[in-house]
Amino acid sequence: MKQITVLGASGFLGSAVTRELSRRPIRLRAVSRKRFTPAPGPAETTVVAADLTDRAALADAVAGSDAIVYLLLGDGGWRAAETQGAERVNVGVLRDLVDVAGNGDGPPPLVLFAGTTTQVGVPPREPLDGTEPDHPATPYDVQKLEAEQILKKATADGRVRGISLRLPTIFGETATEGANHDRGVVSAMARRALEGLPLTVWGDGTVRRDLIHVEDVAKAFTAALDHPDSLVGGHWLIGAGRGDRLGEVFRLVAKEMSEHTGTDPVEVACVEPPSHAPATDLRSITIDSAAFRAITGWRPEISLPEGVRRTVAALTAPVHGKART
Repeated sequence: MKQITVLGASGFLGSAVTRELSRRPIRLRAVSRKRFTPAPGPAETTVVAADLTDRAALADAVAGSDAIVYLLLGDGGWRAAETQGAERVNVGVLRDLVDVAGNGDGPPPLVLFAGTTTQVGVPPREPLDGTEPDHPATPYDVQKLEAEQILKKATADGRVRGISLRLPTIFGETATEGANHDRGVVSAMARRALEGLPLTVWGDGTVRRDLIHVEDVAKAFTAALDHPDSLVGGHWLIGAGRGDRLGEVFRLVAKEMSEHTGTDPVEVACVEPPSHAPATDLRSITIDSAAFRAITGWRPEISLPEGVRRTVAALTAPVHGKART
């Protein structure tokens, strides 16, 4: 029976990937800094609490794995990439992983890494398809690219079989009880709307983001696990391919929250971007995932309205009773 290990299993994306994998007849090891309750399913699931910055704990966590899904993110996410310890999590643990996982006697394990589409820097064109040169513009993007390059080199050296999935803006509801909640822009705006606060969008609201539901992203990881041979050694862009205008997204959030709570929709206001806003936040981005889709057959299935409805329903359920279905 195949052994698959998820590192960062209690995170927003990690809990969704763990839930997808729990539906398979595999041995599943869910590793996070704290214990949590994974979704039930046919998988033989073991939950491991470990500090993966400890090299020995990391080695124990991945021992015997046929495949490792690497979803670690430093405290504070991309916003905190300059803080002490972020580089250790975002880069250092991956460096340790290829050392400890690539020294076994058996075949090199498959390693799936969660990168980001913003590793390219300010988008040179639309849509991005993964062939663009990388010019990362923020510390987080620099760290993600460095980690991806470590994985590619270890793959070229035959130590692991690495695949990087570069991800756009992910949103949605938390998949597993006890998992960390999304800190993305859609959920943040939904929380503001629930509190009756106005939603603010930088500029005139026409900047576009490729928003994709977390469940679709989780299925992209399982699709990669099912079709590794043509993916190993490369990076692959994952996205919905829509390019949703943020002003329209926020108005959709306000409308959906209004329907769930029975209150008037909150205001959506355009404001000037702050002086510290990175250039990548002020440019539109859409993703062409055709290369990944052609190999795996994966495609996103959850529309923006459905994803927003599910996100809002999950946030309002504890306050207003059971969410609508």
